[in-house]
Amino acid sequence: MRRKEKQIIKTADIEQILKQAQVCRLGLVDNNVPYIVPMNYGYQGQALYFHSAPAGRKIDLIRANPLVCFEVDELVKMNEAARACDWGVSFKSVIGTGTARILESPAEKKAGLDIIMAQYSDRLFTYPDEMLEKTAVIKVTVEEMTGKQG
Repeated sequence: MRRKEKQIIKTADIEQILKQAQVCRLGLVDNNVPYIVPMNYGYQGQALYFHSAPAGRKIDLIRANPLVCFEVDELVKMNEAARACDWGVSFKSVIGTGTARILESPAEKKAGLDIIMAQYSDRLFTYPDEMLEKTAVIKVTVEEMTGKQG
């Protein structure tokens, strides 16, 4: 990171951003062309979880190349100024890389869905078998991540 004074060093602080953010942008590669998709997610134990339809571009790309990147951010406030060039944004963000895997077993899918739902709710949920069959759950094992605040 070029501006070291903006780097978030503590893992707990980085994980707090991951637990508070609402949307994660998942970056994939489509034949040397970047493809990014905003998704709901859950974070636990150095892994991100996403749900998806079991077919489509995102699933095809993960199967072809499981290496991914991700980004979450939190807008703290807009910093207004008299001159346009003096405007800015106070923010916190996390960017990282990892390896995606599509979970296969119903037990793995349920566990992943529980982590996703815990990101947004304190409730406990059940998942009918027919819904699990129609849902893909993606686990991204985080290999590297950095936090930044400005």
